[in-house]
Amino acid sequence: MALNNFLFSAIFLLLLSLWAAAVSASDPEYNNHEKPNQEERLLSTMIGIQGIVYCRSGKKLAPLQGAVARITCEGVDEYGYETESLSILSSATDEKGYFFATISPYELEDHNRRLRNCRAFLELSPSEDCDVPTDVNKGLSGAPIGAFSRLHDKNIKLFTVGPFFFVPQQEAKSIPDGY
Repeated sequence: MALNNFLFSAIFLLLLSLWAAAVSASDPEYNNHEKPNQEERLLSTMIGIQGIVYCRSGKKLAPLQGAVARITCEGVDEYGYETESLSILSSATDEKGYFFATISPYELEDHNRRLRNCRAFLELSPSEDCDVPTDVNKGLSGAPIGAFSRLHDKNIKLFTVGPFFFVPQQEAKSIPDGY
């Protein structure tokens, strides 16, 4: 009796696996083993970094148009050894203080490396009246780029940092080392 149950189970599993193989072989979606083309692969790894920069003067807070952030990432080669880092500048902030920067694999194509430990920093204020960076939200020491949201329609991983703040020179004297 046990032998009959075993044989029945073995034959059933064999027929089931043959049926599954036949169905998957006839399904073009299931059987598509093509690697993504170069453009698809590059677009899927594009990252964007966004944030806002303000001028804080006393109790007033105003978006700082024309400010620039710097994004710096450590580089590693295919063996995991550190290589030169990559730094890029964001576009200048708009009238609402918003900045945006992208890092594309095209920028790494010649270097055969990966990026890790990316950080965003305050880089430049266009205002002579509000030009001292502060370390609020790590604007000086480097805000780590961590969690992201995916923009599927643009194929971008979008990271958000900040907000960052510049202060006038006279207010910076009351903050040790600009922090």
